[in-house]
Amino acid sequence: MSVETREAATAPAAAARTRRPRRTDKQRADNKLGWMLAGPAFAVMLLVTAYPILQATWDSLWDYRLTTPDDREFVGLSNYAVILSDPLWWRVVGVTLLITVITVVVELVLGFALALVMHRALTRLRPILRTAILIPYSIITVVSAFAWQFAFAVDTGFVNPWFDWVPGVSETTDWFGGFGSSIFVIIMSEIWKTTPFISLLLLAGLAQVPEEMQEAAMVDGATWWQRLYKVTVPNMKAAIMVALLFRTLDAFRIFDNVFVMTAGAQNTETVSLLAYRQTIQRLEIGLGSAVSVLLFLAVLLISFSLIRLFKIDLAAARGER
Repeated sequence: MSVETREAATAPAAAARTRRPRRTDKQRADNKLGWMLAGPAFAVMLLVTAYPILQATWDSLWDYRLTTPDDREFVGLSNYAVILSDPLWWRVVGVTLLITVITVVVELVLGFALALVMHRALTRLRPILRTAILIPYSIITVVSAFAWQFAFAVDTGFVNPWFDWVPGVSETTDWFGGFGSSIFVIIMSEIWKTTPFISLLLLAGLAQVPEEMQEAAMVDGATWWQRLYKVTVPNMKAAIMVALLFRTLDAFRIFDNVFVMTAGAQNTETVSLLAYRQTIQRLEIGLGSAVSVLLFLAVLLISFSLIRLFKIDLAAARGER
């Protein structure tokens, strides 16, 4: 190969290297400081979470019951085949997805509306509004679930007497006697409790929207909806992704509300509750671990899908590019 040919072949790679932006000293210092601050916590979390995940993965490969700990038999992926071929698994996944989709969509809309109200509120009213909105989120989930169960109970609840004027509601309405009404109460309790979390995350995103862009859009004659769609939402895309990611993962792992209100009755069982039943109640360590591993893989798939969907450049969002 001649010198000219060799130089022509290496020219594109050299050009790509020259076009690659170099990190500034400030960016390197920020990355180093970030690793110094987050590194110890990341290491501790990795140690705390890695062992249970690896142990659950190992246990899922065995036919293992706590009632007969000496009769362990290595079955490989048979537990996964049993679970994935069982209609119960797919029904449970469907219920979990139903709760997740409805709660996340409603919470995203309500949380965005609350964030807009808090963002535009007077300076003196902002602390009061934020404190009031945070009250539901500050309540422990189990306590909140018991409160909602008490409110919708037939004998002790106050929902039936207060709303008996609504068609289909009477003083003898059993909200936990059917699938639809049970899911409705569970979803409402989730929305009531976790919407404040979404609103605070979106409020932080609203603070990052430049006022100059809003004013320029107003000068150009853009309506409120046009400014919202073309200015506000695109500039807080990173905050929306974080809120959607955190809340989706949390909703998909729902356990407390379902366990307290229905305990899985009326076909309201979720994936987390199924793992609890197999592991704690039936003492099927192998099958229960397999359900937990499948839940973990589903959470990873959801996280990867949402990140790929939004395609957020965090460096650009921080203004480094």
